[in-house]
Amino acid sequence: MALRMHKLSALGVGKISKPGHYGDGMGLWLQVSKSGTKSWVFRYTLKHRPREMGLGSVLTVSLSTARETAKECRAVLLEGHDPLDKREAQRTADTLALAKVISFDKCAAAYIAAHKGSWKNAKHVSQWENTLGTYATPLIGALPVAEVDTDLIVKVLSPIWDTKTETATRLRGRIESILDWATVSKFRQGENPARWRGHLENLLANPNKIAPVRNHPALPCVTSANI
Repeated sequence: MALRMHKLSALGVGKISKPGHYGDGMGLWLQVSKSGTKSWVFRYTLKHRPREMGLGSVLTVSLSTARETAKECRAVLLEGHDPLDKREAQRTADTLALAKVISFDKCAAAYIAAHKGSWKNAKHVSQWENTLGTYATPLIGALPVAEVDTDLIVKVLSPIWDTKTETATRLRGRIESILDWATVSKFRQGENPARWRGHLENLLANPNKIAPVRNHPALPCVTSANI
């Protein structure tokens, strides 16, 4: 006996309010939570293991779209693959593709936006933006964040490392934080080239041992009265 499909209707979906699962057929289910939110799920069994894949909220995914997605999932299963694994692989590929174009400056802006709410002093935002804009942006701002390497970090820091040491060390720390954010966000891979311990400490002088730059006292003004 053939399995019945399309048990639900768009009108009926809108009227359902009782928490539970309501089958449309062939693995597609409407899920209603205790709080009343509604979403689509695709249920299937692979290698004797029951699995469930979320397809999105009813507010953004129509019944017809959910049916089409479920159909695609069934096709993936017929090929012997897991729809969840395939979706994750596609997301990873999309992230890697984005990593080739997202710039260091865009990552910096995203990092600041994500963390400024926890900064006690509102001036920190302008300090971050000014420091990065002055010293980092000219060299690495437009580059894909995945391409920022140790050589580039040294080129950013070297010109001010001995003369503006405090600014340079803060800049290094800020760049390190931004690159850590980019790595966790999967926009880059590998070690952080701005890391100090075990890395940049081998290429740059210890900032605690750099003698502060002092300006020479002005020479006394010589006038005709002194001659």
